[in-house]
Amino acid sequence: MSDTFLTFEKPIVELEKKIQELEEYSTSNHIDVSDEITQLSKKLQETRRETYESLTPWQRVQLARHPKRPYTMDYINAIFEDFIELHGDRRFRDDAAIVGGFARFEGFPVMVIGTQKGREMKENVFRNFGWPSPEGYRKALRLMKVADKAKVPIITFIDTPGAYPGIASEERHIAEAIAVNMRDMFALEVPVVSVVIGEGGSGGAIGIGVGNRVLVMENAYYSVITPEGCAAILWKNRSFAEQAAQALCLTASDLVRLKIADEVVPEPLGGAHKDYAGAAASVKKSLKFHLRELCRMSVSELLDQRYLKFRQIAEFTEKEEPGEDE
Repeated sequence: MSDTFLTFEKPIVELEKKIQELEEYSTSNHIDVSDEITQLSKKLQETRRETYESLTPWQRVQLARHPKRPYTMDYINAIFEDFIELHGDRRFRDDAAIVGGFARFEGFPVMVIGTQKGREMKENVFRNFGWPSPEGYRKALRLMKVADKAKVPIITFIDTPGAYPGIASEERHIAEAIAVNMRDMFALEVPVVSVVIGEGGSGGAIGIGVGNRVLVMENAYYSVITPEGCAAILWKNRSFAEQAAQALCLTASDLVRLKIADEVVPEPLGGAHKDYAGAAASVKKSLKFHLRELCRMSVSELLDQRYLKFRQIAEFTEKEEPGEDE
């Protein structure tokens, strides 16, 4: 039973607690209550299924931010071998909010780059709570260019509320760093697969998210602004975040429908934080499939496919002038 639960998970937690209490009572008093435990266990399974199969966009946002959710380094340790972390942007400093380096995937070399949050307060401060600075994006681009020169595929993991908006970040040109990354990622001559594993916050996400394939985990989200930020603009009140999440169409299924993402990566029932190994296995399966397809493509095909993918996002209509068809 997790020590951290969300509001909508309360009925599940209460059932888990009742089962645990019955088991302890049975053990301490030597009384057989197996029938009661079986009935409650069935009810628990049904409640879990009903809860997690009908999540609202806002509830998925909450799961994407769950403090126990696996982060980039968890996936790197579970999926890849021989990871060698590389540091620094060669201009200012190393940004711990973005990690990256060479690794082996199924025996083949790849470059892995991702945003990284912290578990405890000390690590969160070190990682800047997953908010990358300009030097983080410049480090990421440096590693991408190394991978491009070495002719190895690039895999990026995205889990950030956004790029760091502080004064120091602006002084070092955060917008320019993200824009340069976007421009130069379109010119990479190797396959690029991006996976949104948690929060996909606006420019902070797309700064390492220009991929031939964009995959989104079942309970992750990807949007131009956080629900709270959207609510503050539209309703002048952050308490309308739930309505904003609905309006933003930020869930994995919405993103695939709108052709922003290419695949929804399934998660264990209840979210990736319930089963790290199961979540990593799903990501690994999707990466194998898409890398196998992309590695068969020529350089020109990779460049064209990546360009057209982003050009085809969204729909445009032209307003007809009065009397135009007359």
